[in-house]
Amino acid sequence: MSRVLVTGGAGFIGSHYVRHLLDATDVEKVTVLDALTYAGHAENLGAALLSPRVRLVVGSILDSDLVAALVGQHDQIVHLAAESHVDNSLRDAGQFVTTNVVGTQVLLDAARQHGIGRFVHVSTDEVYGPLLDGVAAEDAPLRPTVPYAASKAASDLLALSYHYTHGVPVCVTRSSNNFGPHQHPEKIIPSHITRLLRGEKVLLHGDGGHVRNWLHVDDHCAGIDIVRRNGLAGQVYNLGGGTDLTNTELTGLLLGAFGVGWDRVASIPDRRCNDRRYAMSIDKATALGYRPRRDIRIEIAATIDWYRQRPDRWAPMLAHALSVTA
Repeated sequence: MSRVLVTGGAGFIGSHYVRHLLDATDVEKVTVLDALTYAGHAENLGAALLSPRVRLVVGSILDSDLVAALVGQHDQIVHLAAESHVDNSLRDAGQFVTTNVVGTQVLLDAARQHGIGRFVHVSTDEVYGPLLDGVAAEDAPLRPTVPYAASKAASDLLALSYHYTHGVPVCVTRSSNNFGPHQHPEKIIPSHITRLLRGEKVLLHGDGGHVRNWLHVDDHCAGIDIVRRNGLAGQVYNLGGGTDLTNTELTGLLLGAFGVGWDRVASIPDRRCNDRRYAMSIDKATALGYRPRRDIRIEIAATIDWYRQRPDRWAPMLAHALSVTA
């Protein structure tokens, strides 16, 4: 039976993953290490915190003493803690380098010291940079264009180097855009949803032609866990979803779900260096048994229902985001 340390486990993806682990038959204990910054909330874990198998430790992955103590009590690490909002990285790249690169190094040093049995480093398709056509396999060159993606690419390479140099059993996963309940309203789908719920116009960058691949968070968590259990050390696994949409198409899907028209959309200037298209091959993960199973239209409707029913959860996050950008 495994004892799993999940960093960033009170965030959007991390909290879904913790709940996924509670259904895993090979997991004895789950410890969440989370700094509970603006994007991490104990409430995201919900009933999972009532389980005697789950413990929440509030702290930073930059705290080497704390990390070493926790890693010594576990067999496996699933590392999700990261700064992840592109716009924030354009304003303050240093925070992204510190958390995403130095924090990963602190975890890797502890994993090396304590002989951890598995280290899954969760990353993003943005490290491949924009692709006008075709798809990126796991051995494609890394060509990040923004500080967030560059910090994740650096942490990917650092994690793999600890496998090659020190034998730490690292696997790297790279996912496409996630969506689902609990996501911070700084991201495009919850931003559109919460704006529509408040009677405001949604904001569409540029010409709306940017293409993203969409993956429901629970499908992503299933993929992470397949890699945790069956991935080969030293390998990278792409975890993509089944739906490619332009931002205009995504916006139309959300407008249709609300039964409103394009008069509820405001076009705004494109952000700096907004990659036109991301696309990955998922054949390698598929060979392990990975399959994205959730239909985007059904899950968009379920996600809208969550935000409609839980303004108490997202309104404070939105207020914080507005105060930071004001």
